[in-house]
Parts: sequence; structure tokens; C-alpha cells
Amino acid sequence: MKVGVIGGGAWGTALAQVAAAKGETVLLWAREAEVVESINAVHENAAFLPRIRLDPLVSATGDLNDLTGCDAWLVVTPAQHMRAVLAAAPGGARRLILCSKGIEEGSAQLLHAVARQACPGADVMVLSGPTFAHEVAAGLPTALTLAGDDLGLAEQVRERLALPHFRLYLSDDVAGAEVGGAVKNVLAIACGAVEGRGLGQNARAALIARGFAEMTRFGLAMGAQRKTLAGLCGLGDLVLTCSSSSSRNFSLGLGLGRGQAAAELMADRRTVAEGAFTAPVLDRLARERGIDMPIVAAVAALLSGQARIDEVLEALLSRPPRLEAH
Repeated sequence: MKVGVIGGGAWGTALAQVAAAKGETVLLWAREAEVVESINAVHENAAFLPRIRLDPLVSATGDLNDLTGCDAWLVVTPAQHMRAVLAAAPGGARRLILCSKGIEEGSAQLLHAVARQACPGADVMVLSGPTFAHEVAAGLPTALTLAGDDLGLAEQVRERLALPHFRLYLSDDVAGAEVGGAVKNVLAIACGAVEGRGLGQNARAALIARGFAEMTRFGLAMGAQRKTLAGLCGLGDLVLTCSSSSSRNFSLGLGLGRGQAAAELMADRRTVAEGAFTAPVLDRLARERGIDMPIVAAVAALLSGQARIDEVLEALLSRPPRLEAH
């Protein structure tokens, strides 16, 4: 199975490294000319994954048409650009493994629905779980969920990509795999804000637990399975992303907690904190469906400038206590 990667950021580059580990060539498409040049010239993505020596079997291109000969594409574009990139890609049925996390702003759709609209007839799977790109590229142990409607096809992809240190667990719950990845990004911003405000580890642990309850409520309403949300691509990813400044979303929240404006923080970033785009559409979906998600609502208000950090925290802390339940 010849694998192509769409997206030349840190995660796309790390996945290209994984895909080349079994001795097969991997072609990575990147929008940035400097990324293509760096990978082909010195086997390094100096812009997004510096100091990681890439396998010589990984090459890069700036032309999507070069991916025509690939049997499967790992799609690692920012969530808000996925539809446009796939629409511009060469036609023909193929396997798409979606590796981005988020909800499309304009349509309020999960990414597997976006991919199926952009590429009718393609087999769509989702790869999600607790990962930092630099650790994956360095060969450190990692476990993820690979979700697809057809477990036979998903097994073929697992055989192609899995390594002793890169373990893939199969699931038929595509919606659950996507919900976990999208919601945890928003909750990570909240946890970063708590850290930035100096409220302590107890507060962050409580926020993770109550955030997981929000994730579960939303996921079940979207048709996800509870066991998926409690697994690698839900709770596992939530714990990782809410606990480290290596997370782009956590570090965005860290700045917000220290009193910096969202617009200022976002303008200074080359990489994307997907939670900033997911928060408002997730908040809107929750309100429309009557799903109680106060942490998500607080993050959306903070990012939009409708509330200051102290107002958001006061509102959360003043919520009336009730029976603990998911």
C-alpha cells in the first residue's frame, strides 16, 4: 500500500516518518515551498519539526497531483482547510485516513462528513489519540485509535502503519473518534487558562474530569459510543493535551490565563490551535441540541472577547453544585 501524506506540519511529517519505517517510499504534500525544499534537500522539516532526521524514503512535493499514484492518503491539513484541499486533490476513489481534529466552522460538520462530501466514493477512516508529533517522530511509544466503518479495510491500514512503538487499536465508531479529538482541544484551552491564572493542580484535575463529562454528553448526542470516549481518542487524548505546554491549545489557554488577548496570541502563531476554531461552533451545536457544556461555553466567550478570564472563572466556580453525573 503506497501512502501519501497531505499536510507538511509537525504531525504530518511525523506520520510520514512512521509510514516510511517499513521500507516503503512516502510522498508528503506541503503548501509551504520551504518545507518541500528542506525535506528534499536535508531530510528535515526545519520549519515545523526541527532537529528530527527524516527517513530518506520520505520525499516532499508542492503539487497535489503527484499523489495520484498513492493507495491511501493520511490527511493532516488544518481542519478548516480540509474541504478545500481535498476538493483540489486529484480525483478517483481512494482511502482517506483523517488525522486532523476539529469541527468545520461553516457547516458545523465533523471532518469525516466533510471528507465524504469533498471526495465522494472514498473510504474514510479516522486516526486519533494522545500524540505529540515530536515524540512520534523520535520513535517513542504511542497508541492510537484507527476508526472506520469497514474494519477489514481498517485492518489493512493498520498492517501498513503499525509498528512495535506505534500501536493502533481498531474501532468502528468514527463519530466517537472524531468527537473526542475535537472536544479535547477546547478543554485544553480551559486547562491552560487555569494554569496561566495559577489556580493549581486540584483545579486542573477537576476541570479535566468535568470536561470529560461534557465530552461524553456531546459525544452520545452525536451517536458516539461511550467506550470510545473513555478510550485513547477521548479520555486519553484529553489527559495528554490538558497537561503539557507542548499542546498548542494548552499553551494558547496559558496565554489567555495570563491576561493576553486571543487575537494577539493567535496572530503570533505559525501553527494552528484548532480548539480556537472549534470552540464557537461546538458551543453553538451544544446550545442548539440542549447539551450542557459550561466549560466549552466559557472558552468560547473568552476567545471571542465577550468575557474576561476572571469573569469566566467566576461564572464556572459559582455554578450550583449538584449530583455528579455524566
